[in-house]
Amino acid sequence: MKAVIIGAGMGGLSAAIALKQLGIEVEVYEQVTENKPVGAAISVWSNGVKCLNHLGLEREVAELGGIVETMSYVEAKTGDTMCRFSMQPLIDEVGQRPYPVARAELQLMLMKAYGIDDIHFGKKMISVSDGSDSGDGSDSGDGSDSATVEFADGTTVTADLVIGADGAKSLTREYVLGGPVTRRYAGYVNFNGLVEIDEAIGPATEWTTYVGDGRRVSVMPVAGGRFYFFFDVPMPEGAPYERGSARKVLAAEFADWAPGVQTLIAALDPAATNRVEILDLDPFHTWVKGRVAVLGDAAHNTTPDIGQGGCSAMEDAVALQYAFRDHPDDVPAALAAYQAARTERAGELVLRARKRCDVTHAKDPEKTAQWYRELREEDGTNIIRGIVGNIMGGPVTPV
Repeated sequence: MKAVIIGAGMGGLSAAIALKQLGIEVEVYEQVTENKPVGAAISVWSNGVKCLNHLGLEREVAELGGIVETMSYVEAKTGDTMCRFSMQPLIDEVGQRPYPVARAELQLMLMKAYGIDDIHFGKKMISVSDGSDSGDGSDSGDGSDSATVEFADGTTVTADLVIGADGAKSLTREYVLGGPVTRRYAGYVNFNGLVEIDEAIGPATEWTTYVGDGRRVSVMPVAGGRFYFFFDVPMPEGAPYERGSARKVLAAEFADWAPGVQTLIAALDPAATNRVEILDLDPFHTWVKGRVAVLGDAAHNTTPDIGQGGCSAMEDAVALQYAFRDHPDDVPAALAAYQAARTERAGELVLRARKRCDVTHAKDPEKTAQWYRELREEDGTNIIRGIVGNIMGGPVTPV
């Protein structure tokens, strides 16, 4: 059996490793010519870590991960601690420490695990089709045993199945659904990057989040003595931005925020700070058409507000492996099992992230004010309960 995977991001590479473990021949095609991850880092919550452990990468991810012992919320303007609590109860409950990880390092880890030299770079897909598709949107019903991908350079590749892990603007998704879908702007822009740890910003082993005015500024440790940072700034979609002006923009947007935030703004490298408009996609439950399926952001583009986008993609990969383990000689049955295992869970995480996004960014100012009041009374119990609720329910963290 041969599988073609479109996209060498976290989801695509996790799926490639997972299918190779079953002895399936796997080819990975990526449109970029080199590894350039979008975003500085990622929160790999315990479910994502367990997926990576399952793929044989337990030691490697632990080496890349930052150690988060405590979590705190800090009042935006005064710098007063609203609440601080240990992460140990969460670790004890789910059986795995979460790890914030630099995105480029996680990507390189996955590439090495799959085989960097085996990835076909510079291959932009322009069309995908299942052999049973007549081309007019109807199924010819001939039960074809292959799917085909065409690339911009004129080449094609045929396989028993094609997995589209081709991101938020997925062409594979358009094929599976029969047309394009419109992503929803979540209402804010995320500025993110890496800086050296400075305890004037936050403790070295703490996930520190400053909140106020429907905005947040957050730092968490990754390996190598660095903080991953992000700023959430509500603003209209498509607002003009001059590349390299992050410090100037953030200094103006957060001028009256606490000294720790000012220290972070002074420390960041404007040229290396990413600016990402945050969008998501309404959940949908058709992930498969014939021998073609979507995975990762192509299937469940989400906001980062609960840190589950990458973790959900890794869950997809493990679920795909389980489906082919259980249906080793029947691609349609395996893909049907994969879809049945994942669409409800992944869609629920998208909606949870959207709900959290709206509270964090003051879509309803009174709800956000109530959240701030609750944070001042929080001992960690409610927050950890919510995080555990996100973690549990996937293929390696069954409820």
